Amino acid sequence: MITANAKTTRIAKRFAELRARGEMGIVAYITAGDPSLDATLRYVLALAEAGADVIELGVPFSDPVADGPTIQRASERALKSGATLAGVLDLVRRIRQTCEIPLVLFSYYNPILQMGLEKFAAAAAAAGADGVLVTDLTPEESADYRRILAARGLDTIFLAAPTSTDERLAKIAACSSGFLYLISRTGVTGAQEALPEDLPALVRRLRAVSPLPIAIGFGISLPGHVSILGGLADAAVVGSALVSEIAKAATPEAAAAALAARMRALKDAARRGLSRRENAS
Repeated sequence: MITANAKTTRIAKRFAELRARGEMGIVAYITAGDPSLDATLRYVLALAEAGADVIELGVPFSDPVADGPTIQRASERALKSGATLAGVLDLVRRIRQTCEIPLVLFSYYNPILQMGLEKFAAAAAAAGADGVLVTDLTPEESADYRRILAARGLDTIFLAAPTSTDERLAKIAACSSGFLYLISRTGVTGAQEALPEDLPALVRRLRAVSPLPIAIGFGISLPGHVSILGGLADAAVVGSALVSEIAKAATPEAAAAALAARMRALKDAARRGLSRRENAS
């Protein structure tokens, strides 16, 4: 079995800092290249300054089957603007010139396979990426991928779902490093009003098989969601709600301001109330 990445990445350091403060993290997802890579650079810096703990950069793909309509449209806009995997890797390099926030490349497998695993891993590590999450790669098919990425010091993050058996959760955990991304419900991404009632039981099942931090995503959009998750998760993943801010803004400047305002509200919820975690937990 390939073990988790032994190197202490920016991701591991950030979650250790959050745990020491008894604070839940916020993982922010945006689609790279929507509406341009230059705009995405501005958005990442705005989100980091407003309190985001980890940034997931979505690599635009022509058939994003795991994503809801909001992120699908963002991917379409990014592709029309000319965004590619190579361009996203260059964006990571540009972010690293001024910002040390942990960065996760959120991709489907096809663009990575087209570039070549070795070339991708080398380029991602050289640019300053910290981890990779491939939505349509299963643990059973990931041995080469994990070996090559781990050799470059990159965390490999996998998705765990409500439909996963305990045996499968253990397999997913064994293949993961950095953190575990727990899907809060079945279906595609997208903001929701309420969180599933069986979420606490699902988190307990996952904690029973792994000591890794757990980030919960799919449907997380409101400060109230963050407050509720504080007693359960180590981080909340917010995606569609942020992508929506970008889509409806008149200019990149307005989008950056809206993203920062929403992130400050989410992070404030993560620092107080129900989301305050006990250091010994």
